[in-house]
Amino acid sequence: MGLPISVFWIVVFALLVALIASAVRVLVEYERGVVFRLGRFSGVKGPGLRFIIPGIDRMVKVSLRTVAMDVPPQDVITKDNVSIKVNAVLYFRVISPDKALIEIENYLYATSQLAQTSLRSVLGQSELDELLAQRDRINLHLQEILDRQTDPWGVKISNVEIKHVDLPVEMQRAMARQAEAERERRSKVIHAEGEFQAAKKLADAAHIISKEKGALQLRFLQTLTEVSAEKNSTIIFPLPMDLLTPFLERSGAEKE
Repeated sequence: MGLPISVFWIVVFALLVALIASAVRVLVEYERGVVFRLGRFSGVKGPGLRFIIPGIDRMVKVSLRTVAMDVPPQDVITKDNVSIKVNAVLYFRVISPDKALIEIENYLYATSQLAQTSLRSVLGQSELDELLAQRDRINLHLQEILDRQTDPWGVKISNVEIKHVDLPVEMQRAMARQAEAERERRSKVIHAEGEFQAAKKLADAAHIISKEKGALQLRFLQTLTEVSAEKNSTIIFPLPMDLLTPFLERSGAEKE
């Protein structure tokens, strides 16, 4: 006995709906669809409503958004034989969806592994002081290396940033002592420069005072004013030798 007509059309309608559903693909703005027809690359579809041939075409979606990938901490021995742990963050995006699927099996995993090996290689050629002081230059060098190696995969490395450098405790203590010694050296140099400038100013002042006879007396009076402002009970007033010179000369003349 055959199926009733109503059931037949219901089955046909369900098959048609399933066929249309398998042929329709919706791609959002940041996605691209790589189409393979009978196993061969057919093209790249843009965002919107797209149709494929069921059973013949296969579409793989690829996101074009920037990916922020954390590079796990890596054990690195620097050029000056210091053992450190360094982690970083990698920013990249796919610019050629077809290459990202055809040229490499898993571009996310491959990019992560390449970033780890490049991080150890580049930092192993740098000294510790260079790593700490010139981090921007090292980040740029890492970006250039990774971008050059991932370009055949259709992946663009936009930025590489070293996040944290974990130093051994002994090295942290040594660097603290070095920083303390450096600051003490700067303090001594600044103090010596201050003494030199003060001595130079005093010499200039003495040279100016020696040219004017009343300048020294005015300086004595100014000093007396400053002392009296403190309301001291005892005042020591220096007597200029110029005032005693006439009396000393007269005394010497009388003795002769």
